Amino acid sequence: MKFGVIVFPGSNCDRDIVWVTQGLLNQPTRMIWHEDSDLSDIDVVVVPGGFSYGDYLRCGAIARFSPVMRSTIEHANAGKLVLGICNGFQVLTEAGLLPGALVRNRDLHFICDRVPLRVERNDLVWTQSYEKGQVIDIPIAHGEGSYYAAPDTLKSIEDNNQILFRYCDPNGNLTAESNPNGSLNHIAGICNRQGNVLGMM
Repeated sequence: MKFGVIVFPGSNCDRDIVWVTQGLLNQPTRMIWHEDSDLSDIDVVVVPGGFSYGDYLRCGAIARFSPVMRSTIEHANAGKLVLGICNGFQVLTEAGLLPGALVRNRDLHFICDRVPLRVERNDLVWTQSYEKGQVIDIPIAHGEGSYYAAPDTLKSIEDNNQILFRYCDPNGNLTAESNPNGSLNHIAGICNRQGNVLGMM
């Protein structure tokens, strides 16, 4: 499986992704400059974290117009895999590949911490190595990571089982204290209806 890691001006986690895909997973990986558009050799597109285009206007708002994102939309619409992490999640919502939006954290400050997440589904390629209900520990670092969606969109996401990860306490309970940024319904990661596009903070 070949990975393509997008590099925007302002990306700062692209090399971290390559370290994982090449160094840990031992999979072929190509870094893709934002002006490139050929993804024909790529199986999984990864939109990394950072501050794409300086996060001017809104996080991910300018990145969505780049040539590589037009190709990424085509890649996703063909049923191929797309993963957006942190700023990449923001870019995917701006591009319309995932519903909702990421807004300012509840307490209006940047969060850098490790938090527990509860796995909500394990029937997709993204989560098949986990057990449903398993609690995993991941690092987060964001200022605009609070997931928001209109009530009808939120209901649709819930009804279609598009939530893959929720913020929780170490025992898997959803409490106000375990929600670090004020995300609606404790949402930390979602997929599209087809399950081939994943965004997580």
